[in-house]
Amino acid sequence: MTSEASPRVKVWDLPVRLFHWLLVAAFALSWYSGEQGLEWVDVHVWSGYTIITLVGFRLLWGLAGSETARFSNFLHGPRQVLAYLRGWLRGEGHTLGHNPAGGWMVLVMLVLLLAQGITGLFATDDIFFDGPLGGWVGSDIQGWLTGWHKANFDVLLALIALHLLAILAYRLRGEDLVRPMISGYKRESARQPAMASLVRAVVLLALVAGTLAVAVMTAP
Repeated sequence: MTSEASPRVKVWDLPVRLFHWLLVAAFALSWYSGEQGLEWVDVHVWSGYTIITLVGFRLLWGLAGSETARFSNFLHGPRQVLAYLRGWLRGEGHTLGHNPAGGWMVLVMLVLLLAQGITGLFATDDIFFDGPLGGWVGSDIQGWLTGWHKANFDVLLALIALHLLAILAYRLRGEDLVRPMISGYKRESARQPAMASLVRAVVLLALVAGTLAVAVMTAP
């Protein structure tokens, strides 16, 4: 059990927290701009670039980032996930970072967000707009990717709704998941997880952004 007397432990590093809230803003802007028609198409494109860059960075950070950010820290097999869920229903199963069930939700959302951004690079309305990488594929594939871009968005909305419901459920059980994602800290009787350097984060972010920029600038 934790209490106000427990020491503050840094759970989420600055790169994870910035990624999380910038992704929320970029997705909201992408959603809004996508509903506004051609007048907002440039905003929609750039918000898509932002989502791809952020998610690409987070995937790399999940391999080489801080301890609580690494996939190896929170991705577990079915047996561990079921054991965690049974414990959670009994009021147990408290974890420092992502829990075994939520960890898979994180990965699924990252993959679908990346797919959303990448398919958007090829999307077309067949009249006024072609994605910046549309010239790399034929019209049939471009049409298929456009359809996936639209359908995947609805899946993402459903997952986001589920994510928000989970946050509410944890809050009702006395665990605030939002505040630590703002401050980075929890009150825990646990050791301090290892944190990776900000320089590493900047290098990985630049690598992703540079790769995307080269792909867009060299597209036919």
